[in-house]
Amino acid sequence: QLQLVESGGDLVQTGGSLRLSCVSTGAVFSSNLLSWYHQAPGKQRELVARISLLNVTNYAESVRGRFTISNGSSKNTLFLQMNNLKPDDTVVYYCYNGVVWGHGTRVTVSS
Repeated sequence: QLQLVESGGDLVQTGGSLRLSCVSTGAVFSSNLLSWYHQAPGKQRELVARISLLNVTNYAESVRGRFTISNGSSKNTLFLQMNNLKPDDTVVYYCYNGVVWGHGTRVTVSS
């Protein structure tokens, strides 16, 4: 059974960087589209970035130019490089392959 496990969330200062990872266990990613979402307390989960099998990427306006989504060379890992972090980026980030959600990793950006 495929599971997605995120890691890399941490406490950083404004302007700092983090790299989130999402590793599939039990099976290799088998989706045409892999995504990162985030969810703030009391709000709906929102798309942050996604990448297709052809490495076509899309980003939310709020993160474009600061975040980069990429596939790992092992084909079972997804990354989100987050630069120039802002306090508004303080949310839980989830990996999603179109069917399965990870449990999330929390990012906290201090002002």
